[in-house]
This record gives sequence, structure tokens and C-alpha cells, in this order.
Amino acid sequence: MRRLPGMPGGMGDLSKLMESAKKMQDDAAKLQNDLPNMRIEANAGGGMVSVTVNGLGHLVGIKINPSVADPADVELLEDLIITAAKDASTRASTEQESRMKEITGPLDGLNLPPGLLG
Repeated sequence: MRRLPGMPGGMGDLSKLMESAKKMQDDAAKLQNDLPNMRIEANAGGGMVSVTVNGLGHLVGIKINPSVADPADVELLEDLIITAAKDASTRASTEQESRMKEITGPLDGLNLPPGLLG
């Protein structure tokens, strides 16, 4: 029987690999379903502006302290919103990557070609 390169053992190992692959696929699908319901918050201006995004990085909420809503300085408010939104989006992306690494962790030692998993 021929073995896959870099794979010790025989059919038992292949069976374990297939089971692991199925679990990873199920976990990845669950993560994709969970991301829209996740909430990640970031603040700017010492909490004067708070932005919430979902796990996909899509904006789902903004809270603005009324004291920062100065009609004479709209640019400050705009900058605070942009800063908080960028931070929240970055946090969402980091969370996605972290959770995906948890799922694909068992594949780390297999030396798979880059991009094979997405």
C-alpha cells in the first residue's frame, strides 16, 4: 500500500485524517454561521465614540457622547467615528483569524501548500 508523502502509518492514519478534516469542515461552517452574530466593540476619543461591528467586520452600531457632537467641529466627530470603525474592523479580522487557526491547528505539521485552505 502506498502512503501519502509525510504521512506515517497506513489506513488508520488516513481514517483519522479524514475524521479530522470533516471536523474542521464542520467547525469552519459553524464559525461562518456565528460570525454575523458576534459583536466586537471599539472606542475612540476616550470612549466619546463607540462603534460595534459583527464578526465579519460590518458596522452594526454607533454610540456618540453628545458632548462630542459640536456643530463647529464636525471633522473631529468624523475622525473619531473612522478611528473607532477601523479599530473594530481590525479586531473582527483578528478574531476571525484566531478562530480559524484554532480550527485548522491540527494541519500545522502537514506542510500543506500555501493557500490550500483558503
